[in-house]
Amino acid sequence: MGSVYQVDARTAAELRLATKECSERGLIIATKWASELVLALPLSKRKDTKDSDSQGAFNFSTSTPARAGSLGPTTSFSEVPSPMPTQVMVQEPGPRTTHPAFTHRSYGQPADVRALENEFEKQDADMLSAARAFIDSREFSRAIHVLKDGRSAKARFIRVYSKFMAGEKKAMRDWHKLDNNRLQPPAPVNKILSDLLDEVNDSGDSWLLFLKALFLSRLSRREEAIECALLSIAGFPWNWSCWTLLGSCIGDGEELSSLLQLIPLSPTHPLVYMFQIKTLSELHQPTENELALCDRLLSRDFFPSSVWLMSLRACVLYHLHEFGQAEQQFEKILAIDPYRIDDIDIYSNILYVTDNRLKLSRLAHEFLAFEKDRPEICCLVGNHYSLRAEHEKAVKYFRRATQLDRTYLSAWTLMGHEYVEMKNSHAAIEAYRRAVDVNRKDYRAWYGLGQAYELLSMHHYSLYYYQRATALRPYDIRLWQAQGLCYEEIGRRREAIECYKRALIPADPHEISINLKLANLYWSLDDLAEAVAYHRRVVEVCQADLRPIQEYAKSCLQVAEYHMKIPDGDLYLAKEYLERVATSNAEDVMKATELLKVVKLDIQAKEQNPDTVSGSQAPVASPVEGK
Repeated sequence: MGSVYQVDARTAAELRLATKECSERGLIIATKWASELVLALPLSKRKDTKDSDSQGAFNFSTSTPARAGSLGPTTSFSEVPSPMPTQVMVQEPGPRTTHPAFTHRSYGQPADVRALENEFEKQDADMLSAARAFIDSREFSRAIHVLKDGRSAKARFIRVYSKFMAGEKKAMRDWHKLDNNRLQPPAPVNKILSDLLDEVNDSGDSWLLFLKALFLSRLSRREEAIECALLSIAGFPWNWSCWTLLGSCIGDGEELSSLLQLIPLSPTHPLVYMFQIKTLSELHQPTENELALCDRLLSRDFFPSSVWLMSLRACVLYHLHEFGQAEQQFEKILAIDPYRIDDIDIYSNILYVTDNRLKLSRLAHEFLAFEKDRPEICCLVGNHYSLRAEHEKAVKYFRRATQLDRTYLSAWTLMGHEYVEMKNSHAAIEAYRRAVDVNRKDYRAWYGLGQAYELLSMHHYSLYYYQRATALRPYDIRLWQAQGLCYEEIGRRREAIECYKRALIPADPHEISINLKLANLYWSLDDLAEAVAYHRRVVEVCQADLRPIQEYAKSCLQVAEYHMKIPDGDLYLAKEYLERVATSNAEDVMKATELLKVVKLDIQAKEQNPDTVSGSQAPVASPVEGK
């Protein structure tokens, strides 16, 4: 397991170094993230870091030999859309016992290699400064040109990364030229990825290994990308963008569990915790365990004032459907940092779900006033209009969000929801397909496609998409219910029953609608014993919850009639159930009264002649539709 990681002055020094290195490479989002984490450390742990840095607190030098670049899969510049956020994080120093793939590599490099690299960086210093300025002004071709003679690994990183960004810009332009054209691919195609991969293929530098992992990931060579990302983390663990890229390669929680054992850090390292929480949150699969990890990371021993961690905790609460607590967490974040835009769209989703119109309206107006060109704020405003049932205006803002960031998944999905509300199934399908193109691991887009095709009464198509959604989220009641309904519509009642049974597994023990569905399906298949078992369950739940008799009167009648019909039926149970209905104001009072007279006669006859077989007097009713 390794020793428990301690956040101290050395941690602050390492984060400061990460901020510097990321900034010098033009990785803006990573730089912002690392600098925010430093501020989140208690002041006592930020002191005296200058000494620890100068005395070689790091096994790696201040130049490239021990660092891994920080960047998102398609960008690290705030102006360019990225499939996932890119940020930098906290790292435990010192080598670890890890997977054999890392045995040849340590956190540092030989002194002579570091010295040579430092010398190269000094020679390239002026070129690096100019290239950094060109990158800031998004003149990537100029950055490439000015670094053509650079010998340092840092110059090589910036040169290759600038080529990648230039290729992304061209791919995006070419893609938009084909807007609404049949020849338009699902996503922009960067045609130089293979060439860029060749340029970094032979490198052992941590930053260049990160670029290699990025290119491999974009070329759909997932396993190789994971290996390179792990090697990059082994060389420079404080590159959060590399962790984010690694997370994007993971398909489900089971795969994450396997991968955690290969990470070259102590299991108690905060980076490992953060990676686990963030990845499961992206997969919409966090649990109470991830919430506990958030609380630990926000304790005094780690980063007690980190708004990023607070936001991560709020997102976990949101996925756990703890909307009240999530809202309180976001209010605390905005009290600390009232201009923080990251994850404000999640906050707006919470206010939408809880129907908090006043707060959502105020939030939309406040953020729109100081920044209107962020996709998160467009999403926030879209939710505001959606809650007011102004669906056309909501679509306008969700579309604006996708124009600002093509990979902004939530906007595509929410736009699809709006089109469903407007009964525009074809537009909804197009929006959901765009969401699937961005991220095939998001169940919401697959579920949305199923709903859209259901509106068109194309239940076989709906079934396919619901199945894709349930594969990603196997314990979501809504998805199993949607599948069950589709099977019912196409007449496959046995499969519908299996779906509703799966829905019961994570369902609230007090829910009755699924039990009623199962009872009616079994009754339609003439499996009366199973049907009555579910009706009895409905009655028991309703009685335990002291619900009004109207909610379970029909189930009482079904159970009673069944026991009156079968040999050796429980006539006393039938009498008890019928008396409940007969003495109520339910609509079935008359029928219950008539059956009660019959069952009393049956009981009397049975008591007088115990050998008499009960059950011939009352016919079994037809299925009663559940509420």
